[in-house]
Amino acid sequence: MQKPIREQKAVLIILLSNIFIVFLGIGLIIPVMPLFMNVMHLTGSTMGYLVAAFAVAQLIASPIAGRWVDRFGRKIMILAGLFLFALSELTFGLGTHVSILYFARVLGGISAAFIMPAVTAYVADITTVQERSKAMGYVSAAISTGFIIGPGIGGFIADHGVRMPFFFAAGIAFIAVISSVFMLKEPLTKEERAQQMESVKESTFLKDLKKSIHPSYLIAFIIVFVLAFGLSAYETVFSLFTNHKFGFTPKDIAIIITFSSIVAVIIQVLAFGKLVNSLGEKKVIQLCLIVGAVLAFVSTVMSGFLPVLAVTCIIFLAFDLLRPALTTFLSKIAGNQQGFVAGMNSTYTSLGTIFGPALGGILFDMNIHFPFLFAGVVLFLGLGLTLVWKGKVSEVSE
Repeated sequence: MQKPIREQKAVLIILLSNIFIVFLGIGLIIPVMPLFMNVMHLTGSTMGYLVAAFAVAQLIASPIAGRWVDRFGRKIMILAGLFLFALSELTFGLGTHVSILYFARVLGGISAAFIMPAVTAYVADITTVQERSKAMGYVSAAISTGFIIGPGIGGFIADHGVRMPFFFAAGIAFIAVISSVFMLKEPLTKEERAQQMESVKESTFLKDLKKSIHPSYLIAFIIVFVLAFGLSAYETVFSLFTNHKFGFTPKDIAIIITFSSIVAVIIQVLAFGKLVNSLGEKKVIQLCLIVGAVLAFVSTVMSGFLPVLAVTCIIFLAFDLLRPALTTFLSKIAGNQQGFVAGMNSTYTSLGTIFGPALGGILFDMNIHFPFLFAGVVLFLGLGLTLVWKGKVSEVSE
Protein backbone atom coordinates (compact mmCIF):
# COMPACT_ATOMS: atom_id res chain seq x y z
CA MET A 1 0.00 0.00 0.00
CA GLN A 2 1.34 3.41 -0.99
CA LYS A 3 1.74 5.81 1.92
CA PRO A 4 3.78 8.93 2.67
CA ILE A 5 7.39 8.21 3.60
CA ARG A 6 6.84 9.42 7.17
CA GLU A 7 4.37 6.53 7.64
CA GLN A 8 6.78 3.98 6.11
CA LYS A 9 9.88 4.78 8.15
CA ALA A 10 10.27 1.36 9.77
CA VAL A 11 9.95 -0.56 6.50
CA LEU A 12 12.22 1.85 4.64
CA ILE A 13 14.86 1.57 7.35
CA ILE A 14 14.88 -2.23 6.98
CA LEU A 15 15.05 -2.02 3.16
CA LEU A 16 17.80 0.58 3.23
CA SER A 17 19.68 -1.41 5.87
CA ASN A 18 19.56 -4.51 3.69
CA ILE A 19 20.92 -2.77 0.61
CA PHE A 20 23.48 -0.94 2.76
CA ILE A 21 24.70 -4.22 4.28
CA VAL A 22 25.20 -5.81 0.87
CA PHE A 23 27.27 -2.94 -0.48
CA LEU A 24 29.09 -2.57 2.84
CA GLY A 25 30.03 -6.22 2.48
CA ILE A 26 31.26 -5.63 -1.06
CA GLY A 27 33.28 -2.62 0.10
CA LEU A 28 34.73 -4.48 3.08
CA ILE A 29 36.83 -6.77 0.93
CA ILE A 30 38.34 -4.09 -1.34
CA PRO A 31 41.41 -3.23 0.79
CA VAL A 32 42.30 -6.88 1.43
CA MET A 33 42.09 -8.13 -2.15
CA PRO A 34 45.75 -7.40 -3.02
CA LEU A 35 46.92 -9.23 0.12
CA PHE A 36 44.41 -12.02 -0.49
CA MET A 37 45.78 -12.33 -4.04
CA ASN A 38 49.28 -12.88 -2.64
CA VAL A 39 48.10 -15.38 -0.02
CA MET A 40 46.26 -17.40 -2.68
CA HIS A 41 49.05 -16.95 -5.25
CA LEU A 42 46.60 -15.55 -7.83
CA THR A 43 47.56 -13.60 -10.92
CA GLY A 44 46.21 -10.17 -11.80
CA SER A 45 44.26 -11.63 -14.71
CA THR A 46 42.60 -14.15 -12.39
CA MET A 47 41.52 -11.32 -10.10
CA GLY A 48 40.04 -9.58 -13.12
CA TYR A 49 38.17 -12.72 -14.13
CA LEU A 50 36.78 -13.02 -10.61
CA VAL A 51 35.38 -9.49 -10.89
CA ALA A 52 33.91 -10.35 -14.30
CA ALA A 53 32.35 -13.56 -12.93
CA PHE A 54 30.29 -11.53 -10.47
CA ALA A 55 29.08 -9.14 -13.19
CA VAL A 56 28.32 -11.91 -15.70
CA ALA A 57 26.33 -13.89 -13.12
CA GLN A 58 24.38 -10.75 -12.20
CA LEU A 59 23.73 -10.06 -15.88
CA ILE A 60 22.36 -13.54 -16.59
CA ALA A 61 20.30 -13.71 -13.40
CA SER A 62 18.87 -10.17 -13.47
CA PRO A 63 16.01 -10.64 -15.98
CA ILE A 64 15.03 -13.94 -14.35
CA ALA A 65 15.13 -12.31 -10.92
CA GLY A 66 13.02 -9.43 -12.21
CA ARG A 67 10.27 -11.82 -13.28
CA TRP A 68 10.50 -13.75 -10.02
CA VAL A 69 10.08 -10.50 -8.07
CA ASP A 70 6.68 -10.15 -9.74
CA ARG A 71 5.85 -13.85 -9.55
CA PHE A 72 6.92 -14.81 -6.03
CA GLY A 73 6.95 -11.45 -4.25
CA ARG A 74 9.41 -8.85 -3.08
CA LYS A 75 10.09 -10.18 0.41
CA ILE A 76 11.06 -13.73 -0.57
CA MET A 77 13.49 -12.41 -3.20
CA ILE A 78 15.10 -10.04 -0.71
CA LEU A 79 15.52 -12.90 1.78
CA ALA A 80 16.92 -15.22 -0.90
CA GLY A 81 19.32 -12.55 -2.11
CA LEU A 82 20.62 -11.78 1.37
CA PHE A 83 21.08 -15.47 2.15
CA LEU A 84 22.98 -16.10 -1.09
CA PHE A 85 25.15 -13.06 -0.44
CA ALA A 86 26.02 -14.31 3.03
CA LEU A 87 26.79 -17.76 1.62
CA SER A 88 28.97 -16.30 -1.13
CA GLU A 89 31.05 -14.26 1.31
CA LEU A 90 31.44 -17.21 3.67
CA THR A 91 32.44 -19.49 0.79
CA PHE A 92 34.98 -16.99 -0.54
CA GLY A 93 36.48 -16.57 2.92
CA LEU A 94 36.82 -20.33 3.37
CA GLY A 95 37.96 -21.01 -0.19
CA THR A 96 41.38 -22.57 -0.71
CA HIS A 97 41.15 -23.22 -4.46
CA VAL A 98 40.42 -20.80 -7.27
CA SER A 99 37.42 -22.84 -8.46
CA ILE A 100 35.74 -22.27 -5.08
CA LEU A 101 36.41 -18.55 -5.43
CA TYR A 102 34.74 -18.50 -8.85
CA PHE A 103 31.74 -20.34 -7.41
CA ALA A 104 31.51 -17.81 -4.58
CA ARG A 105 31.66 -14.86 -7.00
CA VAL A 106 28.90 -16.38 -9.14
CA LEU A 107 26.74 -16.74 -6.02
CA GLY A 108 27.49 -13.12 -5.18
CA GLY A 109 26.40 -11.96 -8.63
CA ILE A 110 23.16 -13.91 -8.37
CA SER A 111 22.51 -12.44 -4.92
CA ALA A 112 22.92 -8.89 -6.26
CA ALA A 113 20.53 -9.70 -9.11
CA PHE A 114 17.94 -10.89 -6.57
CA ILE A 115 18.26 -8.02 -4.10
CA MET A 116 18.42 -4.94 -6.32
CA PRO A 117 15.15 -5.33 -8.29
CA ALA A 118 13.32 -6.64 -5.22
CA VAL A 119 14.26 -3.63 -3.08
CA THR A 120 13.56 -1.18 -5.92
CA ALA A 121 10.16 -2.73 -6.63
CA TYR A 122 9.31 -2.85 -2.89
CA VAL A 123 10.10 0.86 -2.53
CA ALA A 124 8.01 1.67 -5.62
CA ASP A 125 5.11 -0.37 -4.19
CA ILE A 126 4.96 1.44 -0.85
CA THR A 127 5.72 5.04 -1.86
CA THR A 128 3.54 7.58 -3.61
CA VAL A 129 4.55 8.86 -7.05
CA GLN A 130 5.23 12.28 -5.55
CA GLU A 131 7.69 10.93 -2.97
CA ARG A 132 9.17 8.06 -4.99
CA SER A 133 12.13 10.09 -6.21
CA LYS A 134 13.02 10.95 -2.63
CA ALA A 135 12.81 7.28 -1.59
CA MET A 136 14.92 6.17 -4.57
CA GLY A 137 17.45 8.80 -3.55
CA TYR A 138 17.65 7.15 -0.13
CA VAL A 139 18.28 3.76 -1.80
CA SER A 140 21.09 5.19 -3.90
CA ALA A 141 22.53 6.92 -0.83
CA ALA A 142 22.49 3.61 1.10
CA ILE A 143 24.45 1.99 -1.74
CA SER A 144 26.98 4.81 -1.87
CA THR A 145 27.38 4.91 1.91
CA GLY A 146 28.07 1.18 2.00
CA PHE A 147 30.84 1.64 -0.54
CA ILE A 148 32.27 4.60 1.40
CA ILE A 149 32.33 2.98 4.84
CA GLY A 150 33.14 -0.56 3.69
CA PRO A 151 36.81 -0.18 2.73
CA GLY A 152 37.67 1.65 5.96
CA ILE A 153 36.05 -1.01 8.14
CA GLY A 154 37.54 -3.76 5.98
CA GLY A 155 41.05 -2.39 6.47
CA PHE A 156 40.56 -2.38 10.24
CA ILE A 157 39.09 -5.90 10.37
CA ALA A 158 41.90 -7.22 8.15
CA ASP A 159 44.32 -6.59 11.03
CA HIS A 160 42.79 -9.71 12.58
CA GLY A 161 43.30 -11.84 9.45
CA VAL A 162 43.03 -11.50 5.70
CA ARG A 163 39.87 -13.62 5.61
CA MET A 164 38.08 -11.88 8.47
CA PRO A 165 36.35 -9.21 6.31
CA PHE A 166 34.64 -11.99 4.35
CA PHE A 167 33.40 -13.66 7.53
CA PHE A 168 32.22 -10.32 8.93
CA ALA A 169 30.29 -9.58 5.71
CA ALA A 170 28.68 -13.03 5.88
CA GLY A 171 27.73 -12.51 9.53
CA ILE A 172 25.97 -9.18 9.06
CA ALA A 173 24.15 -10.54 5.99
CA PHE A 174 22.83 -13.52 7.98
CA ILE A 175 21.64 -11.08 10.67
CA ALA A 176 19.86 -9.08 7.96
CA VAL A 177 18.09 -12.25 6.78
CA ILE A 178 16.78 -12.99 10.25
CA SER A 179 15.63 -9.41 10.91
CA SER A 180 13.91 -9.20 7.51
CA VAL A 181 11.98 -12.42 8.11
CA PHE A 182 10.23 -10.83 11.05
CA MET A 183 10.11 -7.16 10.09
CA LEU A 184 9.26 -7.14 6.37
CA LYS A 185 5.83 -7.90 4.97
CA GLU A 186 4.97 -8.61 1.35
CA PRO A 187 3.64 -5.27 0.00
CA LEU A 188 1.32 -6.81 -2.61
CA THR A 189 -1.90 -8.73 -2.07
CA LYS A 190 -2.49 -12.14 -3.62
CA GLU A 191 -4.78 -10.55 -6.21
CA GLU A 192 -2.17 -7.97 -7.21
CA ARG A 193 0.48 -10.66 -7.45
CA ALA A 194 -1.80 -12.84 -9.57
CA GLN A 195 -2.30 -9.91 -11.96
CA GLN A 196 1.46 -9.44 -12.29
CA MET A 197 1.99 -13.17 -12.75
CA GLU A 198 -0.51 -13.09 -15.60
CA SER A 199 1.38 -10.24 -17.28
CA VAL A 200 4.73 -12.04 -17.12
CA LYS A 201 3.77 -15.71 -17.45
CA GLU A 202 4.96 -15.92 -21.06
CA SER A 203 8.08 -13.90 -20.39
CA THR A 204 11.57 -15.12 -21.23
CA PHE A 205 14.96 -13.47 -21.23
CA LEU A 206 14.86 -12.84 -24.98
CA LYS A 207 11.31 -11.50 -24.75
CA ASP A 208 12.30 -9.25 -21.86
CA LEU A 209 15.31 -8.03 -23.82
CA LYS A 210 13.11 -7.35 -26.86
CA LYS A 211 10.59 -5.61 -24.64
CA SER A 212 13.34 -3.42 -23.19
CA ILE A 213 13.93 -1.81 -26.61
CA HIS A 214 10.43 -0.28 -26.55
CA PRO A 215 10.90 3.45 -27.34
CA SER A 216 9.83 4.48 -23.85
CA TYR A 217 12.32 2.12 -22.20
CA LEU A 218 15.21 1.97 -24.65
CA ILE A 219 16.85 5.37 -24.19
CA ALA A 220 16.58 5.12 -20.40
CA PHE A 221 18.18 1.66 -20.46
CA ILE A 222 20.93 2.87 -22.80
CA ILE A 223 21.68 5.68 -20.36
CA VAL A 224 21.71 3.11 -17.53
CA PHE A 225 24.36 1.26 -19.54
CA VAL A 226 26.27 4.49 -20.24
CA LEU A 227 26.23 5.40 -16.54
CA ALA A 228 27.46 1.97 -15.40
CA PHE A 229 30.02 1.84 -18.21
CA GLY A 230 31.37 5.32 -17.52
CA LEU A 231 31.37 5.06 -13.72
CA SER A 232 33.03 1.62 -13.57
CA ALA A 233 35.64 2.65 -16.15
CA TYR A 234 36.26 5.91 -14.28
CA GLU A 235 36.66 4.17 -10.92
CA THR A 236 38.91 1.49 -12.41
CA VAL A 237 41.25 3.95 -14.11
CA PHE A 238 41.11 6.84 -11.59
CA SER A 239 43.71 5.51 -9.15
CA LEU A 240 46.05 4.49 -11.97
CA PHE A 241 45.61 7.85 -13.69
CA THR A 242 46.27 9.98 -10.60
CA ASN A 243 49.24 7.84 -9.60
CA HIS A 244 50.86 7.89 -13.04
CA LYS A 245 50.17 11.55 -13.83
CA PHE A 246 50.46 13.23 -10.43
CA GLY A 247 52.29 10.69 -8.28
CA PHE A 248 49.41 10.52 -5.79
CA THR A 249 49.85 7.98 -3.00
CA PRO A 250 47.15 5.47 -2.02
CA LYS A 251 46.38 7.76 0.94
CA ASP A 252 45.86 10.74 -1.38
CA ILE A 253 43.57 8.70 -3.62
CA ALA A 254 41.61 7.34 -0.63
CA ILE A 255 41.06 10.87 0.69
CA ILE A 256 39.79 12.09 -2.70
CA ILE A 257 37.39 9.18 -3.25
CA THR A 258 36.07 9.10 0.34
CA PHE A 259 35.59 12.88 0.60
CA SER A 260 33.94 13.07 -2.84
CA SER A 261 31.61 10.20 -2.04
CA ILE A 262 30.56 11.69 1.31
CA VAL A 263 29.83 15.09 -0.24
CA ALA A 264 27.82 13.44 -3.04
CA VAL A 265 25.76 11.37 -0.59
CA ILE A 266 24.95 14.34 1.65
CA ILE A 267 23.80 16.50 -1.25
CA GLN A 268 21.88 13.56 -2.71
CA VAL A 269 19.92 12.98 0.51
CA LEU A 270 19.23 16.66 1.14
CA ALA A 271 18.55 17.93 -2.38
CA PHE A 272 17.67 15.12 -4.80
CA GLY A 273 13.94 15.00 -4.10
CA LYS A 274 13.60 18.78 -4.34
CA LEU A 275 15.67 18.89 -7.53
CA VAL A 276 13.54 16.26 -9.28
CA ASN A 277 10.29 17.88 -8.15
CA SER A 278 11.54 21.21 -9.49
CA LEU A 279 13.10 20.13 -12.79
CA GLY A 280 11.73 16.65 -13.45
CA GLU A 281 13.71 13.43 -13.96
CA LYS A 282 14.55 14.11 -17.62
CA LYS A 283 16.15 17.52 -17.01
CA VAL A 284 18.08 16.21 -14.01
CA ILE A 285 19.42 13.36 -16.16
CA GLN A 286 20.42 15.77 -18.93
CA LEU A 287 22.11 18.14 -16.49
CA CYS A 288 24.11 15.30 -14.94
CA LEU A 289 25.18 13.99 -18.37
CA ILE A 290 26.38 17.46 -19.40
CA VAL A 291 28.34 17.96 -16.18
CA GLY A 292 29.84 14.46 -16.32
CA ALA A 293 30.87 14.77 -19.97
CA VAL A 294 32.45 18.22 -19.60
CA LEU A 295 34.39 17.23 -16.48
CA ALA A 296 35.57 14.01 -18.12
CA PHE A 297 37.36 16.21 -20.65
CA VAL A 298 38.53 18.59 -17.93
CA SER A 299 40.09 15.62 -16.10
CA THR A 300 42.72 15.35 -18.85
CA VAL A 301 44.04 18.88 -18.30
CA MET A 302 43.65 19.37 -14.52
CA SER A 303 46.65 19.36 -12.20
CA GLY A 304 47.22 19.60 -8.45
CA PHE A 305 45.51 17.95 -5.50
CA LEU A 306 42.74 20.51 -4.90
CA PRO A 307 41.61 20.76 -8.56
CA VAL A 308 41.50 16.97 -8.78
CA LEU A 309 39.49 16.83 -5.54
CA ALA A 310 37.03 19.47 -6.79
CA VAL A 311 36.50 17.82 -10.19
CA THR A 312 36.11 14.37 -8.63
CA CYS A 313 33.55 15.71 -6.11
CA ILE A 314 31.37 17.12 -8.87
CA ILE A 315 31.68 14.02 -11.07
CA PHE A 316 30.69 11.74 -8.18
CA LEU A 317 27.76 14.02 -7.40
CA ALA A 318 26.60 13.96 -11.04
CA PHE A 319 26.70 10.16 -11.12
CA ASP A 320 24.98 9.86 -7.72
CA LEU A 321 22.12 12.11 -8.88
CA LEU A 322 21.85 10.50 -12.30
CA ARG A 323 21.40 6.97 -10.93
CA PRO A 324 18.27 7.57 -8.78
CA ALA A 325 16.80 9.94 -11.40
CA LEU A 326 16.92 7.11 -13.95
CA THR A 327 15.58 4.58 -11.45
CA THR A 328 12.69 6.90 -10.53
CA PHE A 329 11.81 7.52 -14.18
CA LEU A 330 11.81 3.80 -14.94
CA SER A 331 9.66 2.99 -11.91
CA LYS A 332 7.09 5.58 -13.06
CA ILE A 333 6.77 4.20 -16.59
CA ALA A 334 6.76 0.58 -15.37
CA GLY A 335 3.13 0.52 -14.28
CA ASN A 336 2.39 -2.98 -12.96
CA GLN A 337 5.69 -4.38 -14.25
CA GLN A 338 8.04 -3.05 -11.60
CA GLY A 339 9.93 -6.35 -11.40
CA PHE A 340 10.57 -6.51 -15.15
CA VAL A 341 11.84 -2.94 -15.31
CA ALA A 342 13.99 -3.27 -12.20
CA GLY A 343 15.42 -6.54 -13.52
CA MET A 344 16.32 -5.07 -16.91
CA ASN A 345 17.76 -2.03 -15.15
CA SER A 346 20.10 -4.42 -13.35
CA THR A 347 20.83 -6.23 -16.64
CA TYR A 348 21.98 -3.10 -18.44
CA THR A 349 23.95 -2.04 -15.36
CA SER A 350 25.76 -5.38 -15.40
CA LEU A 351 26.60 -4.99 -19.09
CA GLY A 352 28.17 -1.64 -18.33
CA THR A 353 30.20 -2.98 -15.40
CA ILE A 354 31.49 -5.89 -17.52
CA PHE A 355 32.71 -3.84 -20.47
CA GLY A 356 33.56 -0.53 -18.75
CA PRO A 357 36.62 -1.59 -16.71
CA ALA A 358 37.94 -3.82 -19.51
CA LEU A 359 37.81 -1.11 -22.17
CA GLY A 360 39.00 1.52 -19.68
CA GLY A 361 42.10 -0.55 -18.99
CA ILE A 362 42.80 -1.12 -22.69
CA LEU A 363 42.51 2.60 -23.46
CA PHE A 364 44.67 3.46 -20.45
CA ASP A 365 47.47 1.26 -21.77
CA MET A 366 47.28 3.20 -25.06
CA ASN A 367 47.24 6.66 -23.45
CA ILE A 368 46.34 7.63 -19.88
CA HIS A 369 43.97 10.34 -21.15
CA PHE A 370 42.00 8.14 -23.56
CA PRO A 371 39.58 6.62 -20.97
CA PHE A 372 38.40 10.08 -19.87
CA LEU A 373 38.14 11.39 -23.44
CA PHE A 374 36.16 8.32 -24.46
CA ALA A 375 33.90 8.63 -21.40
CA GLY A 376 33.18 12.25 -22.32
CA VAL A 377 32.20 11.29 -25.86
CA VAL A 378 29.94 8.46 -24.62
CA LEU A 379 28.19 10.74 -22.12
CA PHE A 380 27.58 13.36 -24.82
CA LEU A 381 26.07 10.64 -27.01
CA GLY A 382 23.80 9.74 -24.10
CA LEU A 383 22.81 13.39 -23.83
CA GLY A 384 21.95 13.42 -27.53
CA LEU A 385 19.65 10.44 -27.03
CA THR A 386 17.70 12.27 -24.32
CA LEU A 387 16.84 15.02 -26.80
CA VAL A 388 14.60 12.56 -28.71
CA TRP A 389 13.39 10.87 -25.53
CA LYS A 390 9.64 11.00 -24.93
CA GLY A 391 9.08 8.27 -22.35
CA LYS A 392 5.36 8.73 -21.74
CA VAL A 393 3.81 6.49 -19.13
CA SER A 394 0.80 5.74 -21.32
CA GLU A 395 2.99 4.22 -24.01
CA VAL A 396 3.99 1.21 -21.93
CA SER A 397 1.56 0.85 -19.07
CA GLU A 398 -0.70 -2.12 -19.32
